[in-house]
Amino acid sequence: MLSKDSNKKMFVIGKVTATHGVRGQLRIVSYSGDYSTISKLDNIVLQGPNGERETVKIASSAVHCKKLLVTLQGYNDINKVQHLVGREIYAERDQLPELVEGEYYWCDLIGLKVVTTGGVHLGELRDIMATGSNDVYLVRSGEKEYLIPAIEDVVVEVNLAAGVMTVNPLEGLLEL
Repeated sequence: MLSKDSNKKMFVIGKVTATHGVRGQLRIVSYSGDYSTISKLDNIVLQGPNGERETVKIASSAVHCKKLLVTLQGYNDINKVQHLVGREIYAERDQLPELVEGEYYWCDLIGLKVVTTGGVHLGELRDIMATGSNDVYLVRSGEKEYLIPAIEDVVVEVNLAAGVMTVNPLEGLLEL
């Protein structure tokens, strides 16, 4: 069943996009594109429309037609889960798997200051778009926006401790 969440540091990892069938399954999109992160969790935290968060136990999960289906413990009917559609899914940091060097959670990258290898301040990383082949970082400074491809040739260094991402923009990228 649902219980009130504590005030621990939580990270958004996905969203409930729809119900599936009549037995209370939920269709989930993972913001990382990797369903294994969510499917390995025992509990998830759902944030309601008013910002309230509730912890829910996962009974089962399975990938079906490139979608993650999750069944919550105690919710075996579509009428019991319809109100959960649209809610974002959170997890505590210690629940998330360790990453290999050079990989980052989106929540760690959002807010980084972005500078070029020449020392030019481009702005703050505000959003990340998954395009299929590579992610694209939306960097904004005032009214100016840059779309920076998340590829090795462009992203030179990510220094989370300093809060800085250093990029070597492809020719013409900053003129777009």
